[in-house]
Amino acid sequence: MTIRKISMSRRDIVLGLAAGTIIPVSGCAQNSALGRSQLQLVSQDQIMMLSQQAWQEALQRERVLRDPRYNRRLQRVGANMVARTGMSDLDWEFVVIDSDQVNAWVLPNGKVAFYRGILDIMEEDGHIATVMGHEMGHVAGRHAAERASQQRASQLGLQLAGAVLQQQGVNFNEDMAAALGVGVTYGVILPYSRQHEFEADRLGVDYMVTAGYAPHEALDFWLAMSTLHRDASFEFMSTHPSDEARISAMRAHIAARGYS
Repeated sequence: MTIRKISMSRRDIVLGLAAGTIIPVSGCAQNSALGRSQLQLVSQDQIMMLSQQAWQEALQRERVLRDPRYNRRLQRVGANMVARTGMSDLDWEFVVIDSDQVNAWVLPNGKVAFYRGILDIMEEDGHIATVMGHEMGHVAGRHAAERASQQRASQLGLQLAGAVLQQQGVNFNEDMAAALGVGVTYGVILPYSRQHEFEADRLGVDYMVTAGYAPHEALDFWLAMSTLHRDASFEFMSTHPSDEARISAMRAHIAARGYS
């Protein structure tokens, strides 16, 4: 085998890093749920350990709501989604946080938190299933491990660039590192986060339909949510897609799947 040396100019290195195209990549793994390979520089054991720590810290920091009216709804939908989507390998736990914040989140170990504020605007179980399916999509997509791996790779890329540039007589100072860091963030980290959101949306719709919920309830929920996002920033500088892009992609997925 012949090894060919690839030479890059200072300009190529700087532009490549700023665009997010030069990042040391190794340790890729295939994800069957997504149908694509993923960068995996962080082990699943590490992710699970960190998830459990984060969950314990969250339960100590947040006030858990014990009201049975909220908990019955969340537990009912959560149990149905887990049972019908083949994701019972994790120790799922569903908790309501006593806050008017409109939010929900999941950890890779199957720990799910819904805030009272978001449950208050969910009129149907299908609305809960929409968000539950989305959160389960993040778990199946192993997005947390991929995000952690991307950030680790970005840091390695900046260190590598600094060494190469210094060898070429360039003073790689903190200002240059900061400028390249911005390039890596907007070139790789944030776009991948938006990709994760679209993937979680697609998987979430599939999961909720499998569990017996109507797909139009996902559209109804996100349309309602869009009215709360009038002051959102530009999509380019956001970790989430715009409401219009998300709803459009969801409509296309529902049509492609032939869901009714």
